[in-house]
Amino acid sequence: MKEKLKAIVDEALEKIKASEELDKLNEIRVAFLGKKGELTEILKSMKDVAPEDRPVIGQLVNEARSTLEEKLEEKKNYFAKKIREEQILKETIDVTLPAKKPMVGHRHPNSIALEEVERIFVGMGYEVVEGPEVEYDYYNFEALNIPANHPAKDEQDTFYVNSNILLRTQTSPVQVREMEKGKLPIRLIAPGRVFRSDEVDATHSPSFHQIEGLVIDKNITFSDLKGTLAEFAKQLFGEDTKVKFRPHHFPFTEPSAEVDVTCFKCGGKGCRFCKGSGWIEILGCGMVHPKVLEMSGIDPNEYTGFAFGVGLERIALLKYEIDDMRLLYENDVRFLKQF
Repeated sequence: MKEKLKAIVDEALEKIKASEELDKLNEIRVAFLGKKGELTEILKSMKDVAPEDRPVIGQLVNEARSTLEEKLEEKKNYFAKKIREEQILKETIDVTLPAKKPMVGHRHPNSIALEEVERIFVGMGYEVVEGPEVEYDYYNFEALNIPANHPAKDEQDTFYVNSNILLRTQTSPVQVREMEKGKLPIRLIAPGRVFRSDEVDATHSPSFHQIEGLVIDKNITFSDLKGTLAEFAKQLFGEDTKVKFRPHHFPFTEPSAEVDVTCFKCGGKGCRFCKGSGWIEILGCGMVHPKVLEMSGIDPNEYTGFAFGVGLERIALLKYEIDDMRLLYENDVRFLKQF
């Protein structure tokens, strides 16, 4: 894997160096850093890497991405300077004319937040796994210890296609599908779009995104969960961030907890942003319920694990101090160009 990664980086750097126009540079960016680029394919193949090597490979992938982005930016600036010099030589510029500002697009706040979360967990040896948005009732509820008569099933206000098929209300079905494969140990995060019958307001939407994580291995304890989420919070919100676990109940985990982080606005002293408490709720988590392991064909006497889930929009709202979730979906350029 290391040799393959080095070969990809060397090839990309050679093509960047040899590129003679901006369009070619954009093709190189897509080919290596795009959604289906060679570096992205490396991330998707993390499942084939030995678990003990994943943190190292994840770090190397992050370093490779940073190197390529830096070289692409340098070459882009070189082209811009070259084009400007040619224009100065060829054209007479009327400095009294108003300037024309090109409209250049960039990543959405959700995409920026998702990439940051993925880099954090890939750096810790996790792989990124996706699953279907149209899901079976079994995977969305029953396999997660939520039978037909469970009140949690009503609380989620699900969009049903028929009695057995629905629009998933969480990305937990991805975890079940991976557990059923029987390839242990498991370390994954499952980002994706989910759907619930909510009214649109400042904090709710019928369509939003979740990032859920799952670890299954021998001798996994709640301490592993706490350490993982503490490290995640520090990398996302700053080194001084602390976490607090409050007892809670989720059908698919036992014990369960909700996690708060110290307010990154006031440092935990209390302010209007955290409503004076010094803490901000960020996610739910817990140890995977033994029944959930059994239903997926995993022996709970031999294996244990933990799971957690966080709303992507919530991370974006908190990190960028956005006070209305609707702004993320209105496509107002005046708002989006701030990021």
